[in-house]
Amino acid sequence: MEFRHLGRSGLMVSEISYGNWITHGSQVEEEAAVACVRAALDSGITTFDTADVYAGTRAESVLGRALKGERREGLEIFTKVYWPTGPGRNDRGLSRKHIMESIDGSLRRLQTDHVDLYQAHRYDVSTPLEETMEAFADVVHSGKAHYIGVSEWTASQLREAHTLARELRIPLISNQPQYSMLWRVIETEVMPASEELGVGQIVWSPMAQGVLSGKYLPGQPPPAGSRATDEKSGADFIARWLTDDVLTRVQQLKPIAEQAGLTMPQLAVAWVLQNPNVASAIVGASRPEQVHDNVKAAGVKLDAGLLKAIDEIVEPVTERDPAKTESPAQRP
Repeated sequence: MEFRHLGRSGLMVSEISYGNWITHGSQVEEEAAVACVRAALDSGITTFDTADVYAGTRAESVLGRALKGERREGLEIFTKVYWPTGPGRNDRGLSRKHIMESIDGSLRRLQTDHVDLYQAHRYDVSTPLEETMEAFADVVHSGKAHYIGVSEWTASQLREAHTLARELRIPLISNQPQYSMLWRVIETEVMPASEELGVGQIVWSPMAQGVLSGKYLPGQPPPAGSRATDEKSGADFIARWLTDDVLTRVQQLKPIAEQAGLTMPQLAVAWVLQNPNVASAIVGASRPEQVHDNVKAAGVKLDAGLLKAIDEIVEPVTERDPAKTESPAQRP
């Protein structure tokens, strides 16, 4: 495993991080989830990402139990707050009330007294940013989180939050956006702003919800048991990629992966890690062997000719519109 600094901070994270968005507590049984976490640890992964909303808070609980007994100082545990976790009007968003209640709930479920990174899962247009950042400052200053991050925020939102974070003396060091060969909306505005501010990317869905694995074939129904056939696994979310044009171009990446000595999933993960602003790529798994396969993307260097060949294949189906940086439909 290779490690990188997260943004312009001293925090080191594993290039491959383990996330449990649509697996723990919902898609796979706890025994399998724990096996995947063990596989991640055995493979050198030290960075684990979750959120209070995943599986209705159950994902945090599963991760907490899976990591119990591990040396806490040797792990980087990340979680998030924003999406609804209860029926009340204050059980959502980035109000002071919800943040202060949510961090305590997350720590209880994760069985730890602090998280290394506490992230705003989306931008809350209904709460003053000053209120949100002051609450985050209290979380940090109370020792319940070491660093602050955001997820799917625009460049202007990042800049405004970063200014307040400096004033409040808290480290805002990360953004967690969707990023893959097919989804590159952060490259135009968010990444340049992040590089200027010292914010690093922890990217989710580097395999475009599994499409870049190559298992979905043009003109054929999705394989039985795949994410595209499982409503609990985000079947509606993956649907945008299941067009013959996209799937045909993905199949054209196979010779490139073979040339690089990589599997298709490894190529997809290695591709996002070529960007120096990306500190870590989040992978999920329902089976331990998926973890062992994905971690082989760490430390891989793709040469310029290979990167150019990838761009030439996927460019016609790549999404680059920066206006799509944040969307209520995105729920990682």
